[in-house]
Amino acid sequence: MATYQFQTEVNQLLKLIIHSMYSNKDIFLREIVSNASDALDKLNYLTVSDASYKNVKTDPRIDITFEDSDKVKILTVKDSGIGMDEADLNNNLGTIARSGTKAFIERIAEDKNAGESNLIGQFGVGFYSAFMAAKEINVITRKAGSDKIFKWTSDGTNSYSIEELGADSELAKKYGFDAADSHGSAIEMHLNDDSKEYASRWKIEELIKRYSDHIAFPIYLHYTQNKYDDKGNVTGSENKIDQVNSASALWKRSKSELKAEDYNDFYKTISHDSTDPLHYVHTHAEGTQEYTTLFYVPQNAPFDMYQADYQSGVKLYVKRVFITDDDRELLPSYLRFVRGIIDSEDLPLNVSREILQQNRILDAIKKASVKKLLSEFKKMGEDADKARAVEEGKRTDEEKASIEKWVKFVKNFNRPMKEGLYSDYANREEISEIVRFKSTDESGTGDDKWTSFADYVSRMKSEQKSIYYITGTDEANLRASPLLEAYKKKGFEVLIMADDIDDIVIPSLMKYKDYDLKAVNRAGSDDELGVDKDEAKKKEEAFKPVQEKIKKALGDRVKDVVLSKRLSDSPSCVVVDENDPGLQMERMMKAMGQTGIGVKPILEINGDHAIVKSLESTTDESRIANVSEVLLDQALLISGAELKNPNEFVKAMNALLA
Repeated sequence: MATYQFQTEVNQLLKLIIHSMYSNKDIFLREIVSNASDALDKLNYLTVSDASYKNVKTDPRIDITFEDSDKVKILTVKDSGIGMDEADLNNNLGTIARSGTKAFIERIAEDKNAGESNLIGQFGVGFYSAFMAAKEINVITRKAGSDKIFKWTSDGTNSYSIEELGADSELAKKYGFDAADSHGSAIEMHLNDDSKEYASRWKIEELIKRYSDHIAFPIYLHYTQNKYDDKGNVTGSENKIDQVNSASALWKRSKSELKAEDYNDFYKTISHDSTDPLHYVHTHAEGTQEYTTLFYVPQNAPFDMYQADYQSGVKLYVKRVFITDDDRELLPSYLRFVRGIIDSEDLPLNVSREILQQNRILDAIKKASVKKLLSEFKKMGEDADKARAVEEGKRTDEEKASIEKWVKFVKNFNRPMKEGLYSDYANREEISEIVRFKSTDESGTGDDKWTSFADYVSRMKSEQKSIYYITGTDEANLRASPLLEAYKKKGFEVLIMADDIDDIVIPSLMKYKDYDLKAVNRAGSDDELGVDKDEAKKKEEAFKPVQEKIKKALGDRVKDVVLSKRLSDSPSCVVVDENDPGLQMERMMKAMGQTGIGVKPILEINGDHAIVKSLESTTDESRIANVSEVLLDQALLISGAELKNPNEFVKAMNALLA
């Protein structure tokens, strides 16, 4: 027998689970049963895709037994799935092979509602939840095609042990792993004093019905039932086995026979989430291709949504046989928050991942699924907009729910949907109707007050030809930007874009319908401000001496210095050239370790401002340098950019104050 130390992250996780984490202990059984179902799915797939497993005898089932005596309370979940060898036990039960583990553990440690959000199941380490109820866990397992039987044991503290068992050992015989063609795993949980109620037929049956009824394999509960005579006296007992779940593929059933509760329960089974989904869409397609899809949108964004190794939330089945849940080709990456099932009647059972990537049938299903999801999202937004148009005190409960639902969707998934504007050219038009933005218009402020491109266009001034927006990192700063002054005076609404990806995705969109998209923090976006050209030319000529002084003082810190058409109160602002990457893009590239971009801003100057006018008559180069530095650096600060040399800014400011 060999003893191993748990990976550090597993140790931290176990302490959280055992001491403070879950408010709903019942879900541990759901997690263990779900793992058993996954093991059965994997074996089913291997028997049709891997020649070395073709002769493995399969009888997919999950068996639950319990011992309820004065001395012991043991609950066991056994499956006839793929099983594990020694390497699998170490990799699956001793470590967490996911990046972002540390951040995840910190998050659940801080999350006061961890029991409600059920983060651990979403992270894929639901096995450890059994330590909420068990003081010791034994895993007896035999991998399909192997003659070796192993026992994994831990009390949930710092270590675990692995021991090889003989086929004639008591445990091997107890769980049927002594037979030559046997395989699977038995999770034997020795219940702690606070969890004795789980060694009960009624409790187990209740939990299976509540959490695991839609597991696609039969779950059998083994129990002993007393026999009684006519007078009610116990005359003996008999061993009974009952199937306690429906074991039907819910997604294959007709929509008319399913209730919202059925859909919600199934979502919790496949997603390891304890909350109901925000939205679901169930489709049966017949014709050139026959397939079924059942997609869910979670209430909250998956914790790993922005990690490179995010888990695909969609499972692929062929004729109800599980194929994979690790294929990112099933849906585009911007829809990675979607959970659900794709079940095709036309794909071959032995389809490989390489074939999947080029398969025309799957490609057609994917395209149709994306169209359906986008159509649903668009309708959610339209329903919310209609409900919001109703006077607040007169809204029905349904209208209030519609608004609340859409607010949650935008809050959690607006950003990944924006990625689709950049990455999904075929559906760009549809996505542009779904994404939402904050705005300088009153309807565009507050948590539930987002605006669409369509709404913006409906409010445009008759003489306005473009949609204006401003990008940055902080909404409050953008609202206070001096760049907005002239647009506000003109009555032009400006969209506030504070997402870090806005500077990439919006320029790639270029237009919404017939309207150009123009960033007010880029040169060339001021042509609609109604400045008289002759008057502007005179001002530019008069400004040239001051312009040359500032340009000389700033040197290569700026691409150009120009007289601004958009400033009325502030002395200066910065914009970038139409063909240069934005300041936000530069920040992102630096964060990814790419240097040398060096975007140089264009400094726009308000020629009527007193600070600028003070430079007209002075020849003091030191004063000109200090004023120029301050004009540029304060404009950079307001734009959200970082100063490369804050000491020089402070020095110049102090010199002017002195």
